[in-house]
This record gives sequence, C-alpha cells and structure tokens, in this order.
Amino acid sequence: MYNLLAATTVAQTESDYQPLLPETGELVVGTIAFAIVLILVGKFLVPKIQETLAERSNQIEGGLKRAEEAQAEAQATLDDYKAKLAEARHEASRLREEAREQGAQIVAEMREQAQAEARRIVEAAQSQIEAERQQALQQLRAEVGTLSVELAGRVVGESLEDSARQSRVVDRFLEELEGRARTQEQITS
Repeated sequence: MYNLLAATTVAQTESDYQPLLPETGELVVGTIAFAIVLILVGKFLVPKIQETLAERSNQIEGGLKRAEEAQAEAQATLDDYKAKLAEARHEASRLREEAREQGAQIVAEMREQAQAEARRIVEAAQSQIEAERQQALQQLRAEVGTLSVELAGRVVGESLEDSARQSRVVDRFLEELEGRARTQEQITS
C-alpha cells in the first residue's frame, strides 16, 4: 500500500510538472549565463577568428598573386627562350648559307688556280717541246748538212771543205727538201 500512496503522490506532483516549460529561476540563470558566454565569445574569440580568417585570406590572395606573377615570369622566360632559339636557328641558317657560298667561292678559286696552273704547265711543256724541236732540228740540220756535203763531194768528185761553199750547198739542199715537203702537204690537203 505504501507503494500505492507514494505512487499517487508522485502522480499528483507530476501533473503540475510541465517538462517543456522550464522553471523561471532556471530560465533567468540560463539566460544570464548565455549572455555572459555570448559577450566573452564576441569580445575575445570572434576578433581572433576574424583576424585569422583575414590572414589566411591575405595569404591565399598573396599566394595566388605570387603564383600569377611566377606564371607570368615563366611565360616571359619561355617567350624569351623561344625568341632566342628562333634567333639562334636563323643565325645557324645564315652561317650555313655563308659557309656554302664561301665553299663554292673556294672551289671556284681552286678551279681557276688549277686551270691557270694547267695552262702554265702546258705552255711550259709546249715551249720546252718547241725548244727541244728547234734543238733537234739544229742537230738534224747539222747532220744532214754533213751528210749532204759528203754526198755532194762524192757526187761532184771534189772536196767541199770550204765552209762557205758547204753552207751554200747545205742551205740549198734543205730548201729543196722543205719545198718538196710543202708540195706534198698541199697535194694531200
């Protein structure tokens, strides 16, 4: 029974109790505590949070600016590199062309020198051949003269020891031979 009585008493006090509505004292203390916490948070914590957010925002913006500047600098360096590379290629092309022209000029000069040297050698050879021909002709003349004097002396039967007479006979004989050679050449032509 005692349990029943206690249960009824608890049931009556519970009927006055409203769980959704707080008691007035608790409401006032809770509101004051909330206001104190709100003032402390607003005075100390919010400015530090805002300062930290501003610093991070500045760091991010500064980082973006630095990244943009670095990217612009890298692009400028790349453009400069490309320009220098194009200039170097152009210069190399120009140098190759100059080398080709110089090579062609050197070949032409060497060819001219070789032709001049060949002409000089041919002329020297021709003059040497002409000199040797003249020498051979002189020797032949002397031998033919000696032989013709001997032959004429045998034919005439007298000695042609006189040098003036010898020379006239030799010259006449050689002129006759040259005249016969010319007529032979004219007939064959």
